[in-house]
Amino acid sequence: MTAPLYGGVILERFRHPRYFGELPGADAVHEDVNPLCGDRLRVELRLGGDHAIEAVRFQGDACAIATAAADLLAEMVEGRTAPEALRLERDVLLTALGAPIRASRLGCVSLPLAVLRGALGAGAERIAAARGSGATPAGSGPPDMAGERS
Repeated sequence: MTAPLYGGVILERFRHPRYFGELPGADAVHEDVNPLCGDRLRVELRLGGDHAIEAVRFQGDACAIATAAADLLAEMVEGRTAPEALRLERDVLLTALGAPIRASRLGCVSLPLAVLRGALGAGAERIAAARGSGATPAGSGPPDMAGERS
């Protein structure tokens, strides 16, 4: 008998993701591709006041590791502030996945983080543009969200 290729967390989150799907009324959307393996992910966010991430959903065509990482990441950031979400590193996802990930597959874990950061940047730009025009998007946070990245 051979050992399973993926751990239980990866298989469960791949087969039954909790945050997969479209997010109606998203304030921020970003999509990217891992050119090495072809994984494609899209993250949609609903942003609230005080930099809060009220809701997260993801979509895409990705491997088990990238899908599981995206699902775990969505769970980790929903309800957090954007600056808190931006501080999350790949090591946190690697630990949450609960299985060793080969170096050649680390891009599968990093893609959801990169897409989330892109969505948060897009959300900050949209909010800043709306505030500059005098309009205020419903549930929007302060316009300096992107400036708080470290």
